[in-house]
Amino acid sequence: MKLIIAAIKPFKLEEVREALTAIGVRGMMVTEIKGFGSQSGHTEIYRGAEYTVNFVPKVKLELVVSDSLAEQVVDAIQKTARTDKIGDGKVFVIDVEHAVRVRTGETNDEAL
Repeated sequence: MKLIIAAIKPFKLEEVREALTAIGVRGMMVTEIKGFGSQSGHTEIYRGAEYTVNFVPKVKLELVVSDSLAEQVVDAIQKTARTDKIGDGKVFVIDVEHAVRVRTGETNDEAL
């Protein structure tokens, strides 16, 4: 099993969710986050005053999928979240050692 963590632009969330559902992803966790990478924030003007925004709003997706689905999931996220502009996000893939469905006690792939 793989844990896939993706940080994407918030307006791409629904499009990414639809793409993942279409390939068989049955669930995910979504968190609103702030961060910065290459873009290192930006400057905005509010009521005539200029100020620096150091952290940019993002959405973090966390999914645990079977090994056989992981590459498809990463590909779907990359293609769907891409805008070809700086700050499109990142995707990380981590091995998952064990999973348990709390309600039934099912483990590993059956718990997904």
